[in-house]
Amino acid sequence: MKILTDAFNDLARKGVEKARARPFLKTVPHFLYQKREIGLASLPDVAEAHARGAGIRADVLDRLPELLEEFEKNAMANGAKVFWARTAEEANEYIVNLARERGAEFVIKGKSMVTEEIGLNDLLSENGIKPWECDLGEFIIQLMDSTPYHIIVPALNVTVEEIRDLFMAKAGMKEPTLDPVELGYAARLFLREKFHRAEFGVTGVNMAVAETGTIINLENEGNIRFAKSSPRTQVSVMTLEKVVPTMKDAMHIMRLLSRNCSGQKISAYVSMDSGPRKEGEIDGPDELVIVIIDNGRSRIYQDPQARGALRCIRCSACLNVCPVYRQIGGHAYGWIYSGPMGQVLMPPLLGLDRTQDIYRASTLCGACKSVCPAGIDHPGLFLYYRSLDVSADQEFRGKKRPWREALFFKLWALAVKNPWMWNSGISLTRPFINKNSHDGVMRRMTGAFGGWFKTRDLPPVARKTFHEKWKETKKKH
Repeated sequence: MKILTDAFNDLARKGVEKARARPFLKTVPHFLYQKREIGLASLPDVAEAHARGAGIRADVLDRLPELLEEFEKNAMANGAKVFWARTAEEANEYIVNLARERGAEFVIKGKSMVTEEIGLNDLLSENGIKPWECDLGEFIIQLMDSTPYHIIVPALNVTVEEIRDLFMAKAGMKEPTLDPVELGYAARLFLREKFHRAEFGVTGVNMAVAETGTIINLENEGNIRFAKSSPRTQVSVMTLEKVVPTMKDAMHIMRLLSRNCSGQKISAYVSMDSGPRKEGEIDGPDELVIVIIDNGRSRIYQDPQARGALRCIRCSACLNVCPVYRQIGGHAYGWIYSGPMGQVLMPPLLGLDRTQDIYRASTLCGACKSVCPAGIDHPGLFLYYRSLDVSADQEFRGKKRPWREALFFKLWALAVKNPWMWNSGISLTRPFINKNSHDGVMRRMTGAFGGWFKTRDLPPVARKTFHEKWKETKKKH
C-alpha cells in the first residue's frame, strides 16, 4: 500500500470535513471507550491489572532476544517451521514463493496488520495469486481498494448504503438491502466458497508464547479460525515484539486486550496453535509456517527510549480516547497505524523525516498514556521524537526544522532562562499583540506566524504583568 504520511496535514483537513458530515465517526470511538470502561469494571483491581500488563511487556523487552530464541526452539519442537525475515521484502518474497510452490491460486487471509504493513496483498496480486481478506471490515475495504480507518473497526467510515452498492457490484449479492444481517450473510456466502477451496492461509499473531511455542489469535467472527484450520498450508506472520514469556502471561494480556479492545471479558474466538495437525486430529493445517519479521524493529530496540513503542499490544484504547483521532479519523495518518498507536510506531519505522507532522499532532494531554494497558508513555515518546528530529538524528533520519523556527526557539529558550530578557520581550511585544487583537483575542497574523494562526487563536493578553500590578497594589497600600 502507498504510504502517505507526508500528506498528513491535507489528509487531516479532509478527515475533519468527513467527520463533520458523518457524526457517527465521532460517536463510535466514544461508544467503544464506554464499552471498555464497562469491561474493565469486571476486574477486581483495574490499576493493578494494567500495572501487571505493563510489567509483562517491560519484561518482554528486557529479554526479547532470549525469548525469541526460546519460542523458535519450542515452536519447531511442536512441528512448526520458522522463517526469520529482516525486511518486508524478505518476508513477502518467502511467502509468495511458498504459495507458488504449494500451487495456491488464491490466499485466504485473516485480519493482520503486519501483512498490511509489509504490503503482502500487493505482491501476491502482482504474482497472480489473489488474496482474499476474510474479516468483514477488511473484506469491505479490500473491495473498495481502501485502507483501515480504525484498528478494530476497519470500515467504520463506510456507510451502509456504500456497502450495499459494493456487495451488489463485487460480492455477488442479488437483492439490494440495508439490513446489516443480510449484508453480513452476503459476505459470508461469498467467502465461504473461498474457505472450502483454500489451499493456503495467512494470518497474523496476537501473542507468541515462548514457554510452549504456541501462537494465539483473538477474534470475534471466526474467520481467523477458518483461515488457520481449512488450508493445508497455514502461514502465521508476526513481528518480534509479539512474544510473551509464559502462558500465564499470555492469559493476563488476553484479559487486558479483550477488555481494552472491545469491552469483552474474552473475545468470542481464541485460537491456540502449537504446531500443525497431529495424527488423529480432524482439522488444522498439514504445514504451519511462522514468519517472524523485523522490518526495522531491531533498530528501535537498540534505542532504550524508543524501545517503549514496542510495548504496544494493538488494543486501540488510545485511539478511542484521543481528541485528535476523534476529529480527523484514521485515514489522515497515511498508513495502517493510526492514532497515538501510529504516532509512536510510525516515526521510528518509517523515519522521522517522513512523519514530522504526525508526532507533532498531539495535545500532549496524556489521555493515551492513561488508558494504555502496556504502559507506553506516548507523550514522552512524542517529545523524544521531536528532540531527535531537531537534532537531525541519523539513526531515525531526523530532519532539522526550518532555520526561522530553530532561531525563534533558541531565542525563546534564552529568554525564559533570563528574567530581564523575558520581561523586556514582553514589554516590547505586548503593544503589538494588543493592537492586533479583537475583543482581546488575536485570531490572525501574517508572516512567520501565519500558519500557526490558521487553526489557533491567542487568548487575551494582559496589558500589565502580574509583577507590574503587584507593585501598583503595594504602592496603594
